[in-house]
Amino acid sequence: MTRRKFSVAGCSVAITLMLAACGSDAKKEEVVAEAPPKNVIFFLGDGMGLTTMTAARIYSVGEDGSLTMDTLPETAFVKTFSNDAQVTDSAPSMAAYMTGVKMNNEVISMSANTVAIDPGTDANGNKLVNKCGTGNGTPATTLLELAKAKGFAAGVVSTARVTHATPAATYAHICHRDLENDIAAALVPGGTGYNSALGTTGLEVVLGGGAQFFKPFKDGGKRSDDRDLVAELKAKSYTVANNATDFKAVDPAKTDRLFGVFTSSHMSYDLDRDAAKEPSLAEMTTKAMDVLAKNKKGYFLMVEGGRIDHALHETTAKKALQDTVAFDNAIKAAIEKAKLTDPTLANTLIVVTADHDHTLVLNGYAKRTGKTAAGNPGVLGVVKNYVTGAVEKDLDGAPYSIIGFGNGENRTQSSRAAMASLDETVTSANTYHQEAVIRTAAGNETHGGTDVFLGAIGKGSETFLGTIDNTKVFGLVKTAGGL
Repeated sequence: MTRRKFSVAGCSVAITLMLAACGSDAKKEEVVAEAPPKNVIFFLGDGMGLTTMTAARIYSVGEDGSLTMDTLPETAFVKTFSNDAQVTDSAPSMAAYMTGVKMNNEVISMSANTVAIDPGTDANGNKLVNKCGTGNGTPATTLLELAKAKGFAAGVVSTARVTHATPAATYAHICHRDLENDIAAALVPGGTGYNSALGTTGLEVVLGGGAQFFKPFKDGGKRSDDRDLVAELKAKSYTVANNATDFKAVDPAKTDRLFGVFTSSHMSYDLDRDAAKEPSLAEMTTKAMDVLAKNKKGYFLMVEGGRIDHALHETTAKKALQDTVAFDNAIKAAIEKAKLTDPTLANTLIVVTADHDHTLVLNGYAKRTGKTAAGNPGVLGVVKNYVTGAVEKDLDGAPYSIIGFGNGENRTQSSRAAMASLDETVTSANTYHQEAVIRTAAGNETHGGTDVFLGAIGKGSETFLGTIDNTKVFGLVKTAGGL
């Protein structure tokens, strides 16, 4: 009994002391758990249709191999038609991802009723004069702008001009994609034409090509207003990189805002890229992540493999496939870097998709080729019988390549019998233009209207499934990213 009384008394004293301690202002400590950053990385392979993906896989790792994008655990198919066309261009298709709004071809992140009006010609002969007019639609809010409004960091990376349709759709609003001087001005905080929805300090990272739209005409650029936007960005505390050396010297820990345009127009195809002059897409992506990660709330990063599309327009398949592989390398690098701080990607969403298809096809019943390597053209070769290995012939008795296009510049105008000597040294060359069914002007192969692939990993990725419209992707990313 005594022991029990002592125990109760001891507990009472202890409780009293604990309550007293809890009530003491001197000893009270409030612990607030810091929410982990929420990050979104949106990868866009421009023109990267399913056949291009398949061909790039065979080219890089063989038929039974896998690219990084092949391994993403959640997948869907995406419808890409625009507001006014069965076959979209890059402006409304990317804008649909970024805004959730269907708009007309050529339009950059505007309302559905916006009419695309061709630019006029300036005093220097460049078609860059804004003819959009007043009352021609209203801006449609982008995911990147939503991220900035939440206090997140944001950036764009592209191998195309940073003012080109895909990156522009993340941060600009205009009736026609060709108004790249106006689009460039949207990036300069406080300047004429600045997009104030990007906040007072602007985007934290801009990397790619397109210096000509940031420089005045007298300095080799295309601006007729004499503005030097690079100088203006420097005045706004941007670290500026003009080449690979500058880029490599950038210390993300000491860099709050990074602007790098490494070429006058688009960056080089990966096959042609001089690493001493231009960083790779993977290098730009990972450095962008390092700069953006300094924001403790999180970031939104858009990464475009922009030159896949350009090579397909040229019908130079080898360049398109190599740029697809470079794009895939950037995806791999981003996933690996993200997992260093977020091992299960519980707070990071990575989405990989394309804005539209092209007309590339894989012809014939070709035997397996394996990956392209020295002495083996792989998928870039001619069709060979899968039983005998003999070169297959068309009705004119001529060989034909595995890769072809629905339309393009290389179309034989008579019998293909004249091409009886076609061989793999020709079809596998870096600059070979694969044959097309319909002849077009050089560089004018068209987009295709087929659905495209979407792969996702990380936070909210399980919501991407089935066949969905490109406008639906906007809402899924917005929700998963907490935007």
